[in-house]
Amino acid sequence: MWYTSTRGMAPRVNFEGALFSGYAPDGGLYVPEELPQLDRETLCRWSTLSYRGLVKELCALFIGLELIPRQDLNDLIDQAFSRFRHRDVVHLRRLKNELNVLELWHGVTYAFKDLSLSCTAQFLQYFLQKRKKHVTIVVGTSGDTGSAAIESVQGLKNIDIIVLLPKGRCTKIQELQMTTVLKENVHVFGVEGNSDELDEPIKAVFADVAFVQRHNLMSLNSINWSRVLVQMAHHFFAYFQCVPSLNIHPLPPVEVVVPTGAGGNLAAGCIAQKMGLPICLVTAVNRNDIIHRTVQKGDFSLREVVKPTLASAMDIQVPYNMERIFWLLSGSDSQATRALMEQFERSQSLHLPKELHSKLSEAVTSESVSDEAITQTMGRCWEENQYLLCPHSATAVNYHYQQTDSGQSSISRCCLAPASAAKFPEAVQAAGLAPQTPAEILGLEHKETRCIPMRRGDDWTQMLRDTIEGLSQRWEGCAVNTSE
Repeated sequence: MWYTSTRGMAPRVNFEGALFSGYAPDGGLYVPEELPQLDRETLCRWSTLSYRGLVKELCALFIGLELIPRQDLNDLIDQAFSRFRHRDVVHLRRLKNELNVLELWHGVTYAFKDLSLSCTAQFLQYFLQKRKKHVTIVVGTSGDTGSAAIESVQGLKNIDIIVLLPKGRCTKIQELQMTTVLKENVHVFGVEGNSDELDEPIKAVFADVAFVQRHNLMSLNSINWSRVLVQMAHHFFAYFQCVPSLNIHPLPPVEVVVPTGAGGNLAAGCIAQKMGLPICLVTAVNRNDIIHRTVQKGDFSLREVVKPTLASAMDIQVPYNMERIFWLLSGSDSQATRALMEQFERSQSLHLPKELHSKLSEAVTSESVSDEAITQTMGRCWEENQYLLCPHSATAVNYHYQQTDSGQSSISRCCLAPASAAKFPEAVQAAGLAPQTPAEILGLEHKETRCIPMRRGDDWTQMLRDTIEGLSQRWEGCAVNTSE
């Protein structure tokens, strides 16, 4: 399987090349050159698989057995999921009023990102051990990515990780999950800015191709193809769990409601759709509504500020995975995608061409949800089911309630739940409910923390470069000592 850049100006790479890259050298994102098409027979065969089994099948298709033989791949994925709290890795809750909630948060950090990052870390380790190499991972986080990335690689000798978090804009628990990890290979910066602002120094560093190559840099943000690949399994599993019957011709659709920030889960759903999975996608966003405006009106433009909301991990202005979706829906037209994204980068404003907007509207429905609607949904779900939703999951369930209350709902539907309510006690209290916090999360408050400040007025890009250079020097020193 070969991968190409959405902007068409970078050499094609195999899965290993895409895995170890952040942005492609031309500023685009890696996408498969061709998408496998799944026939009815394959879908029916896959319908009996566990979530773990679906991840294995998808990874085998998109990685290639010449890079990771099947038995090795199976072992890596089993290892990736070995610390998950639920034996099935993910779990479907069937609640009142035909509400299906797919819990994606049974990993170590109680968030869906544990699923893709635990697999990605295993793939990295596999190739690094074979090549005897070291990498420095650079991650910008709006909340959950940082802790899941840290958890997946902490303590590994051939990987250092640098995480930039927006100081004071994550929940207290999210921040503590990052700042209490004191392993030597973990380096956390608290940035005086929002998640879009902290992405700027990261993008500036990755734009220096020579620097990236010299220091073996990579990103684990949702731009990394490996993460999108694993997230495709959510959509297949949701479909097979919620489809009324596979004996109907053609196969009946299932609506999958995706709480969306940077758009990785949404891009994964669009790819699954293109491969032949009969899903209808709904993207649920908070008041930072660029994706909603894009779907509804073709208006892909920035607002002046990011609005802080209860669904803080979705407080994002630049959903970078939309570039993959534009490429996919434009018929893999890299020239058109490059022109669109370069215009957006110049003016921070873009109106989609009519044909592309039409295809996007066919593929995806959207909803923007206020904090008030989030807390009302959390309250209603508790009242009807004694089930606590996190504020991000509530954006999806809010859409479900709207559809069922209006009597418009005839299609089976699955709402993706990206995080446990235990991570968001402030939002639970805002909904007038009592938080339920596991002992391991409560224990974080008593742990020692480590976090380097990045203040307004500091040169964030230079600070990042200096840290990376220091880590490379230390690794080279270790390598010399080991060889002696």
